[in-house]
Amino acid sequence: MTTRFLTLLAVLLTALAAVPALAAAPKLRAVATVGMLTDAVRIIGGDRVEVTGLMGEGVDPHLYKASPGDLRLLSTADIVFAVGLHLEGRMVDALEKLSKSRRIVLVGQQLDHTLLRSDEGDSHDPHIWFDVALWSKALDAVEKGLIDADASGAETYKANAKKYREDLAALHEWVKTEIATIPKPQRVLVTAHDAFGYFSRAYDIEVLAIQGVSTDSEASLRDINALVDTLVKRKIPAVFVESSVPRKAIDALREGAAARNHTVTVGGELFSDAMGKSGTDEGTYIGMVKHNVHAIVHALKPAESPAPTSNPTPTK
Repeated sequence: MTTRFLTLLAVLLTALAAVPALAAAPKLRAVATVGMLTDAVRIIGGDRVEVTGLMGEGVDPHLYKASPGDLRLLSTADIVFAVGLHLEGRMVDALEKLSKSRRIVLVGQQLDHTLLRSDEGDSHDPHIWFDVALWSKALDAVEKGLIDADASGAETYKANAKKYREDLAALHEWVKTEIATIPKPQRVLVTAHDAFGYFSRAYDIEVLAIQGVSTDSEASLRDINALVDTLVKRKIPAVFVESSVPRKAIDALREGAAARNHTVTVGGELFSDAMGKSGTDEGTYIGMVKHNVHAIVHALKPAESPAPTSNPTPTK
């Protein structure tokens, strides 16, 4: 009996060896434009999605042009996520052509437009991630896009999105609390370009910027001088540089104020259109928001005021 069993086992093993190993189910191939969106797709997609981000640390999406390598990557993706609303202004034609053969999700354009800030003319401010609650709403489009592309993973995507929304809800409340610790007269955020409009609206902080919503045009001397007048008149103590925008306009502000006997410090570097280095806390959306809030509060709050509270949510 034993000999017969061993012979049968040997035949079975030989037959199995001749059959190709069953390959693991392929992951959904996703490409996202800006880092904030890449991070969201990574979290909501989980192990079912392989996501590649086009724009990394320090990259300005307003000026970004897709390289031939990017176009090849986009053309082989199962699904592509972009903010839209002309954030990726120099990729509009490429994305439009790609939409004829690939699934494209423009998350900002799927929001209720009554929730969007109006820019000059009929366009809207694309920097929707600066209102954490609004960004959470925008991610409905990420969840739906993944489900449409991979219906068998629907339960995974729904569960991951639900958990992420809970983290973002806690983050939103924390940001409100921290910004409110800055006395109202000092609650003025001066930056290179007008990326923080949603932040202003959501967290009750005045925002002044040299350039408009897009960095696609140079700041004029007139714009700089007007803002210098404001800095001096209101005795604003700090301005902020942005990781994805050259700091020359901010330096010009400081020099102009100094010439009028008003010292303005650099309050810190903020992440506006790009997140921090991959693998760091600032290389995640939640970590980026926390970094910005800590920098703003530290620079604008009077020294005797309490320091910012601890982080409210996990960064991974």
